Amino acid sequence: MTFTPSFTNVPGWKHIYSGKVRDLYSPLTGPDDRVLVVASDRISAYDFVLSSEIPDKGRVLTQLSLWWFEQLAEVPNHVLSTEVPAEVAGRGMICRKLDMFPVECIARGYLTGSGLLEYRSAGTVCSLPLPPGLVDGSRLDPAVFTPSAKAAVGEHDENIAYDDVVTTVGAPVAEELRRLTLAIYGRAEEVARSRGIILADTKVEFGLSTDGQITLGDEVLTPDSSRFWDAALYAPGQAQPSFDKQFVRDWLTSDASGWDKSSTPPELPAGIIAKTRARYIEAYERLTGLTFV
Repeated sequence: MTFTPSFTNVPGWKHIYSGKVRDLYSPLTGPDDRVLVVASDRISAYDFVLSSEIPDKGRVLTQLSLWWFEQLAEVPNHVLSTEVPAEVAGRGMICRKLDMFPVECIARGYLTGSGLLEYRSAGTVCSLPLPPGLVDGSRLDPAVFTPSAKAAVGEHDENIAYDDVVTTVGAPVAEELRRLTLAIYGRAEEVARSRGIILADTKVEFGLSTDGQITLGDEVLTPDSSRFWDAALYAPGQAQPSFDKQFVRDWLTSDASGWDKSSTPPELPAGIIAKTRARYIEAYERLTGLTFV
């Protein structure tokens, strides 16, 4: 599945790929080991990219990722520069090209989502046995590494066991991916908690740089890749209000949308777009302590 890039004319760069949210560009001149990564305002839900966009979403994702990269300075990341063409200022990063590992690296500190579904049926998450009696929102201490296999756009990622990661990338790399993922989660969980936010889980991606270093890529610790909950409202045993596209999901599955999940989702109402934008910005401001401009 391909998507139309939000920015077709970026001086000095040629569009090479569009994903659900990000557009990639290669340089027209100079070293070809760089890539311009631009976060659009596209939003996806239930494996569909919606026709409606969320204004400033791409800027929030980029600025929040950059802030987290600074907090995680001990972990090598792919960012080279934020000196980008004016057309994509605030939402673009010049990055190292990475040979990405075909594994979604997920750390869970709380039981919810697909992990909860597996737990309810088998008492495990990614084949890891968990204690009995856990409920939606139960804390997992220590956090667990629950990888998934990357799926094609429009399909669900599939939870896999750690042994599957070993088979895919080898034991030394698998162990380092697990160590880095849990270290990132541990650091970020402390930071978020100090700001009244619970980091329930997060997904990160890694690749190999040209010098063979395992490097953190893509985005990190944004509302698109993580579940953030308001600590003041946290109540195990139920779904938690989250700082992400919850308003979009809730509206799509409500009677008001008229959507049956077998067709393309309808356009979002202006009110849902505004609430979703505000939620993303609130996550940015509460986590960073900065005002979103």
